[in-house]
Amino acid sequence: MKKMLLLSALLALSAAGVSAKDWTEIRMASEGAYPPFNEIGANGALKGFDIDIGNALCAEMKAKCTWVKQEWDGMIPALMARKFDAIVASMSITEERKAKVDFTNKYYASPVVLIAKNGLPLRPELASLKGKKVAVQRGTVSDNFATKYWDGKGVEVVRYGKQDEAYLDLKSGRVDAIFADYWEAYGGFLTKPEGAGYSVLGEQLYGKNAEERAVIGEGIGIAVRKKDQDLKAQLNKALAAVRANGKYEEIRKKYFTMDIYGN
Repeated sequence: MKKMLLLSALLALSAAGVSAKDWTEIRMASEGAYPPFNEIGANGALKGFDIDIGNALCAEMKAKCTWVKQEWDGMIPALMARKFDAIVASMSITEERKAKVDFTNKYYASPVVLIAKNGLPLRPELASLKGKKVAVQRGTVSDNFATKYWDGKGVEVVRYGKQDEAYLDLKSGRVDAIFADYWEAYGGFLTKPEGAGYSVLGEQLYGKNAEERAVIGEGIGIAVRKKDQDLKAQLNKALAAVRANGKYEEIRKKYFTMDIYGN
């Protein structure tokens, strides 16, 4: 009888919406080494597209937002350890990651591309890259794709903790090409003075088949713990609102001249 009464009480609370947490304070994490999406400003604080989007969502939710700097390699473990509540760090929504965490709807989409000196006969294909050194940022979609399809098959995949380190080695000639997120490369390298003489070679990869799309992902989302479905729902509602009221486009135009949301 006592168990039945307790169950009835819990169901009544759930029906009344009491079980849903109202997120008035949210700790968001980003890397700070992936411009123009996230980087460290002169004042030591995080800044960039990811940060502006996160702040806009918090404002829409009327929630207090605080930011935590977290190395990319430890992002998901730190989320699970409750060091913060959400990852807003240009994280692709992939099947592998969905086994550990949950994601909001996408807030932008980006293909992966090969970047090298202008005019080189390179393409993001195994046959084209044999005998070459290709740089990737460790733990990214680019790393996962290169590892699955190229590594150990005649291509040397060189992994870096930060994307900027890969660009430095490309400029110095230590690697032949970089395989990276297109929009990060566009804003963080190709449109900067140091990117002069370099370009995207070959096609932009979104995934030619289901297997490749599972690696590349479904777009960029905000990662939350699986049990925090109320936070996911509130972030999705806020994301829809900033897309509808023009705030998203205002932020996008600050960093990019072209649409990055995709279809």
